[in-house]
Amino acid sequence: MISDLMERTGPWTAWRDLPRSQRQRVRASVGYVALVTLLFIEPLSGLLFHSLENNLHSHIPLVPLIAGYLLYVEPRPRPATYRTSITGTLVVAAIGSAALTAGIALGERLSVNDYLAVMTLAYVSFIAAGGFLFLGSKWMAAAAFPMAFLIFMIPLPDGAVHWLESTLVLASADVSAFLFNASGTPLLRDGLLFALPGIVLEVARECSGIRSTWVLFITSLLAAHLFLNSPWRKFVLVAFVIPLGIARNALRILVIGLLCVRVGPHMIDSVIHRRGGPVFFALSLVPLFLFMWWLWRQEQRDKLPGWRR
Repeated sequence: MISDLMERTGPWTAWRDLPRSQRQRVRASVGYVALVTLLFIEPLSGLLFHSLENNLHSHIPLVPLIAGYLLYVEPRPRPATYRTSITGTLVVAAIGSAALTAGIALGERLSVNDYLAVMTLAYVSFIAAGGFLFLGSKWMAAAAFPMAFLIFMIPLPDGAVHWLESTLVLASADVSAFLFNASGTPLLRDGLLFALPGIVLEVARECSGIRSTWVLFITSLLAAHLFLNSPWRKFVLVAFVIPLGIARNALRILVIGLLCVRVGPHMIDSVIHRRGGPVFFALSLVPLFLFMWWLWRQEQRDKLPGWRR
């Protein structure tokens, strides 16, 4: 955050070499973040407890830590470019003000999750407004990914969760039905009900895999930012998560169904069904990172002098 001087002399020497006006801007930005955090301490505390109790949002405490790390290690513009951006400040502050007003006015009518989503949107918006106010649009442009990554602090609204669960359940059911047929397993399907030899399975909302898919999506964004430069390759990697998440979930349904058929119906209560999610999530990381590695290799090959397709 303090300039290219860090790379040559270290952070403390770089800090001492900064012009006084720029040091004041950095101090003011840090103080502003602390003040906004203090003012939002109640919803932020609620967000922390909510994330510890809700598996879908258990990643939230890591988001500001990752964003802070990226802000620290990635290059920023020279301090001389720190200028207040009035337009950026007003636009983002207006979003924060609207979210804060909605949270206060509709608080009692919203679920705990939706209330925290609105208040966290307000908090993130005011943090971004501070960036425009004290460090300027050039700094914010250079810090676009870490600042935008803070969006993942916001819990998914209940409506979005419902829609995603329904979509993932239907897609997973379709793919798992194909896999059962491909495996030669007798199958009669009625919507989300699968009649297999000796047992009837239902692809319920709990089988949507929404948490694993959401974390996989966030992981792909972070990996694309860190390892890829080409915008279209970044897009391809992130888009790859959609079929990968559905395929992972369908594979889990297939494995549980085959165990029930070939071992016994009691396997529906096995550890693989009840607590197998992390295992299948870890397995899905293998093709994700292999695909990312292949894209990275293609990108490096394109940089070689004289390379022609």
